[in-house]
Amino acid sequence: SHPSLCPSGIKCGGVLSAPSGNFSSPNFPGLYPYETECTWLIVVAEGSSVQLSFSHFELEYHSACAYDYLQVYNGAARDQGNLLGTFCGHSPPPPFSSAWHVMAVVFRSDRHVAKHGFAAAYRKDACGGQLTGLSGEITSPRYPESYPNDAECRWSIGGAGSSGPLTLVFVDFQVEGSQGCGFDYVAIFDGPTAAAPRLGRYCGSVRPPRTVSSAPHLLILFKSDFNIGGRGFKAHFYSAGECQEVFTAIKGNFSSPRYPNFYPNNLKCQWSIHLPPGYRVKVFFLDMELEGRSSLTGSCDYDHLTAFDGGTENGSLLGRWCGRENLAPVTSRSNQLLLVLHTDRNTAKRGFSIAYVGVVPINVSCTRTDFHIQIPVQSLAQLERNRIYLGTPSCAAQVFGGNFKIHTSCTLVLQKRNNTSVIVSTLYIDFSVGDQEDIHQYEVQCEPKRKEASVTLIAGPDSSRLSQAENLVDVQQREGGATDTREIKSQDTSDIVFISICILAGLLMVIAVVGLVLL
Repeated sequence: SHPSLCPSGIKCGGVLSAPSGNFSSPNFPGLYPYETECTWLIVVAEGSSVQLSFSHFELEYHSACAYDYLQVYNGAARDQGNLLGTFCGHSPPPPFSSAWHVMAVVFRSDRHVAKHGFAAAYRKDACGGQLTGLSGEITSPRYPESYPNDAECRWSIGGAGSSGPLTLVFVDFQVEGSQGCGFDYVAIFDGPTAAAPRLGRYCGSVRPPRTVSSAPHLLILFKSDFNIGGRGFKAHFYSAGECQEVFTAIKGNFSSPRYPNFYPNNLKCQWSIHLPPGYRVKVFFLDMELEGRSSLTGSCDYDHLTAFDGGTENGSLLGRWCGRENLAPVTSRSNQLLLVLHTDRNTAKRGFSIAYVGVVPINVSCTRTDFHIQIPVQSLAQLERNRIYLGTPSCAAQVFGGNFKIHTSCTLVLQKRNNTSVIVSTLYIDFSVGDQEDIHQYEVQCEPKRKEASVTLIAGPDSSRLSQAENLVDVQQREGGATDTREIKSQDTSDIVFISICILAGLLMVIAVVGLVLL
């Protein structure tokens, strides 16, 4: 790639591939020309990162940097997921470290108001650096090969948009061991410098514990002495809150970082939903747009979202998605569900928005004429019994022992599904608070011949939003073509018994009359 030619005839930009160097705006330290656009692509040896700093910075100011601006990208330019920041005015950008061996800088000026511009320097850094993403990975030099002697690396993590505490997790660790870790070691500090409180000092082959900072900064220091090395280490960091969350509420919403704007690249984010025993987790995909499938394999090889049953990635896979899809809801088989978002080095998209609801543990059975429903009181401990009803509020639950119980034939509907007659009704659980209406609906279904009953969540949190994503009814419940529906009016079991006796008496009378005629 060659330097680009500005409208003013000045060459600028280009590929910078030396281990270190300097570059500046056209005419620096004089005024830069109008209507100029320059792109510098910095490429150093693979396995290294790019350290970038600014010694001078003066561009036309605008609150949104809409006129003249400088953009720094963690990788190739023009990919919003790689954008580390847009800058203008008199405040210089902070020092940057790329997450890999490529970094891009774009400078643009409009047709009014010129300033003196900027001067920048870069260098290849074999280890350490300033890491500013929401998540990332750090490794010892040459990992997984043995690290060099006399190494000293400092990774300062945080800043540039990080607001919550940072979490650091080591996935591999083998450093020369010694009493007190006096030879080779990794030290972690609760802040941007070594003057901050030390959170730990580690060596040997036992992985350090998960570390959480108290502020949005961490410093990791790695030192090796003049002999005896090891494989080194590999660790992930992430900003809690946007990229790593645990939910224990019965319902909730969350989205990818920066949604609905483009998510960052180089992410591994986890959302864990952990509900009380007995519950299952139902996830609704309100919106999703990730990088598409690989044209070579047809699989989600690049950016993808995965769901696992249980609290870890060792659980059974419930789904793996990418691209732009309208997804059916997913329900866990246990009371825990884990969602993991992986993004690669380029091509970011809008991301996703998700709602989830805990499916209440409901024990349902049936006879030919009515339902028997049981819900543990502890699952709905905050609710009055009249907030749980079948069909209409007049068919509310009673409390017996530790259970809410409904034993009734209230407003049932007879339907034909897959050529089988079934009795259907709706169970309402009213979680509303004040003016905030929040009623969950479950379809209860009975096959009278077999006396088999089932229950399905059909409307959960914020139904108006969820209806955009799906019809709020499980797909399998709608299969089987046209539905023949007719109302069964609410009636007492005693009425049914009385009618049955009348029919039986009538039959006996007919038999008796026939017997007399024959005699």
